Amino acid sequence: MFQKVILVGNLGRDPEMRYTPSGQAVTNLNVATNRSYTDSSGQRQDETIWFRVSVWGRQAETVNQYLRKGRQVLIEGRLVGDENGNPRIWNRQDGTPAASFEVSAQTVRFLGGRDDSGGVDYEEGNAGQAPETEDDIPF
Repeated sequence: MFQKVILVGNLGRDPEMRYTPSGQAVTNLNVATNRSYTDSSGQRQDETIWFRVSVWGRQAETVNQYLRKGRQVLIEGRLVGDENGNPRIWNRQDGTPAASFEVSAQTVRFLGGRDDSGGVDYEEGNAGQAPETEDDIPF
């Protein structure tokens, strides 16, 4: 079986990098994707969906060095579910329920940029494999 997720969105905040106990770098990103559509009553609707993205190994260090809040990125990776394969469910500070979609990135492409000179590809190579469970993440 195979799954692949492709996201194009903007970073909601600066990347946060940490190291696992074994010394592997992991950088977390919050990526917002936007969609506009017209509903059945003719009203324009805007929809934003947030994704938590984990980037591993040498690619994590590069992403942490060059990306900042607001920067547009293209992410290719796989969905990471909870122990049952579902999105993570949690309660906001106001008590309302929310779901979190999580992606483990294999490729991060920087889009646009300060000089709009185009994107740069960073693929996960032999820099290390991402842990299989979130229990391996030290935060």
